[in-house]
Amino acid sequence: LACDRKNVALIHVSTGTTGGKEIFLPWTWRDYFRSELTPAMAKLVDEGPGDIVLNALTYEMSSAGLAFHKVFIDGCGATVIPAGKGGAYSSPEKTVRVMLDIPPTVVITTPSYAVTLAETAAKLGVDLSGLPVRKMWLTGEGCSYAFRRRVEALWGTKANFYYGSLECGALGIECNAHTGYHIPMAHCYVEVVDTETGEVLEPGEIGEIVVTNLVRRDTPLIRYRTQDVGYIDTEPCRCGIELPRLFLRGRLVDQIEIDGVHYSPFYLEEYLMRMEEVGNWYHFVVPTDKKRLIVRAELAEGVHPSPELADRLASELEFHAGVPCAFEIVDEIPRPAGKTVRVIHEREGDL
Repeated sequence: LACDRKNVALIHVSTGTTGGKEIFLPWTWRDYFRSELTPAMAKLVDEGPGDIVLNALTYEMSSAGLAFHKVFIDGCGATVIPAGKGGAYSSPEKTVRVMLDIPPTVVITTPSYAVTLAETAAKLGVDLSGLPVRKMWLTGEGCSYAFRRRVEALWGTKANFYYGSLECGALGIECNAHTGYHIPMAHCYVEVVDTETGEVLEPGEIGEIVVTNLVRRDTPLIRYRTQDVGYIDTEPCRCGIELPRLFLRGRLVDQIEIDGVHYSPFYLEEYLMRMEEVGNWYHFVVPTDKKRLIVRAELAEGVHPSPELADRLASELEFHAGVPCAFEIVDEIPRPAGKTVRVIHEREGDL
């Protein structure tokens, strides 16, 4: 409706992690050139000539790999290794070997794949903390601060969050203070609304994130409902950057209701990942009766399972997070091929 079909230069496909049908988003050359060419935010995106960026994001269908490829090359003047994320020619083993041959100074990937690469490196006898990585960008999936600290420990570097979407582009860039995502106000206008009424909420109030894109001429979006939950803080950040900050609380579809109380999966993960006995892989399982959360988790290396340990972990999580729960200790959580799924809602008829 906004442009002639023959002017479409690129079509991206959504990852489909919400369980619905895929979304197709066409860009004209003008959209592609303008919307992601340069961050123009030197304090937030400080990569430049001389940096070698390992881009371990999906290139197939998804916009993520290609978008950041373009940002780092065209916008920052850095060198990019298009490592991909577990595709036919980008296995974790191959990616680790590439990092040894061409040591990166910056890595961008998802939180879960950062752990997968670290596990693969450990199996190959490679210490990732010995690489000259000065910074990581974690995007594509949300995670808690506690999970981020685990990633930083595995890689021996600092990791910042980046928030964006196929539909809306860049929505939030975290500074080194790690106090929320700075909203790139020249790229987008962000509001938070009541999920039921659509009423715009005040700063600090939690609701659904709504975005109007400001740089797409031919594929515009006006007040697009992202299905992500969060709130805006307009108070100055201690880093000195005056852009307002966005704080995420997960996706609407992943919100957890137990015994009539709603919990953010990031909130629960924060306390779960503070438990040294718990490994990096887990599922929050919401049973059909929603009376008690089931936490299905691997244990950390060297920790032995027992009924007593499961009971103690459940008691600790309930004490700190307030959620009635039971722990189900398993040998291994299946590693995801795409975006990781942390929350599983059991339905009537499930085995």
